[in-house]
Amino acid sequence: MIGKQIRLERIMDRNTGRSVIIPMDHGFTLGQIEGLLDMPKIVDDVSAGGANAIILHKGMVKGGHRRRGRDIGLIVHLSASTSMNPDPNDKVLICTVEEAITLGADAVSIHINLGAPQESRMIEAAGIISQECNRWGMPLLIMIYARGKDIDPDDPIAIAHCVRVAEELGADLIKTNYPRDKEAFRRIVAACSVPILIAGGEKGGDLAALEMIDDAIDSGGSGVCMGRNAFQRENTTEFVHAICRVVHDRDNPAAVERRLA
Repeated sequence: MIGKQIRLERIMDRNTGRSVIIPMDHGFTLGQIEGLLDMPKIVDDVSAGGANAIILHKGMVKGGHRRRGRDIGLIVHLSASTSMNPDPNDKVLICTVEEAITLGADAVSIHINLGAPQESRMIEAAGIISQECNRWGMPLLIMIYARGKDIDPDDPIAIAHCVRVAEELGADLIKTNYPRDKEAFRRIVAACSVPILIAGGEKGGDLAALEMIDDAIDSGGSGVCMGRNAFQRENTTEFVHAICRVVHDRDNPAAVERRLA
């Protein structure tokens, strides 16, 4: 497992044991959206802000996403769907672990939606990918959510179930929703042996986003995996830096937010 350990050090802060990851895989799902129109620039901006890693689909890696500045960890996303699909929650594999290795990935990620009609296929795919990750010494980030008919995606019981499924599948890192309840999240983290990072969701207010991250870290979370809430900011670099200060330096969210104004 030494390969996994070395690669994990490229996407996790060695001193804090936490990570700020900025997913940029949204273009596959939503198209040419705000914030992802100039990929090399936004990667530069996120890197300058101090993020530990980014998440890209394979084509964006081939397109030359790095131009200058500090290096940043690369996670290649292996599954996808589009918003035009009758069931956007149906994620299918579009890349392999071996292909991600040839692209220089430090880790791979895969998406599962529990409660969706194609849940079984997504779980099966994740099991295969987990086996391949163990074979190649590649860290696996599982993004997992409760998304189905009559399911509350923010329900702590549903989130706990998501976390357990990802852990039992062999995830090295887990991304899921924050239940917006510190004690509930604390119990979820305590019952899991794998670092849990919270999702950011759609773009919201600066302070609200920073306070949510702070609550998650206080409850034992290992960081944040935040996309639109980061790359759609007017000044992405400053906001990512603010996230890093909350996650790694444990600065007060209100004080950090005031410096953004």
